[in-house]
Amino acid sequence: MNRAVEVLAPGPMTLLQDLGRFGHLAVGVGRAGAADAGSYLLGNRLLGNASGAAALEVTMGNLRLRASGDLLVCLTGAAAPASVDGRPVPRAALVEVRHGQELSLGMPVAGLRTYVAVRGGFSVPEVLGSVSSDTMSGLGPEPVRAGQVLPVGDRTEGFPVVDVAGVAEPSTGTVTLDVLPGPRLDWFADPERLAQTPWSVSSRSDRKGIRLEGEPLERHAELRDAELPSEGMVRGAIQVPPNGQPVVFLNDHPVTGGYPVIGVLRSASVDRAAQLQPGQEVRLRWNL
Repeated sequence: MNRAVEVLAPGPMTLLQDLGRFGHLAVGVGRAGAADAGSYLLGNRLLGNASGAAALEVTMGNLRLRASGDLLVCLTGAAAPASVDGRPVPRAALVEVRHGQELSLGMPVAGLRTYVAVRGGFSVPEVLGSVSSDTMSGLGPEPVRAGQVLPVGDRTEGFPVVDVAGVAEPSTGTVTLDVLPGPRLDWFADPERLAQTPWSVSSRSDRKGIRLEGEPLERHAELRDAELPSEGMVRGAIQVPPNGQPVVFLNDHPVTGGYPVIGVLRSASVDRAAQLQPGQEVRLRWNL
């Protein structure tokens, strides 16, 4: 029997993701890939999958899958209650899902994105070397839909010994993110206010970027109306548009932008940012 999963309910948004596309920025194609790369990598490591095996990125839970064939699954990232045929199952652990059984995720109690990895990875066609869904460009597979059948592949290695003690757990409280100085730090009258302001996550956030709401950041008076030629953008860049409300770029960000970048999140902080829920409080901390 060929192994696969049937999607019974996709939840608000479920996407196929791997580590993303690399080497195509010159033609305007961004990276995409798992927004919380650490959680994605952990699930694949626990399953003994080869690097880059495709997994499901489930935003706000409410996913239901039915197994075709016997599967070995691992759930990481956001703390969504999970069950197999009604029996609760743990996160960051190997879970057997037998042929015909249903795996269900509820809404996360902490975090935003849960990763569902399966031993062997999901076997779907690549676009420019990746199976990642890019919500900015539209490249890659469309969002997972009810009734879809996703074949399971054979991209496996030996089972490793993995220490998960250092993996950051999503939080429902205030999250602190570490920031390095950006290339346009000197455009701002008081860059320290980036760290002094309590920010909250806007409901208009998505995989392109996290919009923060709080007391606006101000440019120096002589730069208030200045225009900046488009510059290359990176994952974790904190761009400040004219309204002074920062935007933290995630994986599906535009490859160029014309607003000044005041700072850039460290990689581990980008993963934590990808798990922030709308309305959650954020503090930014300078790493100077």
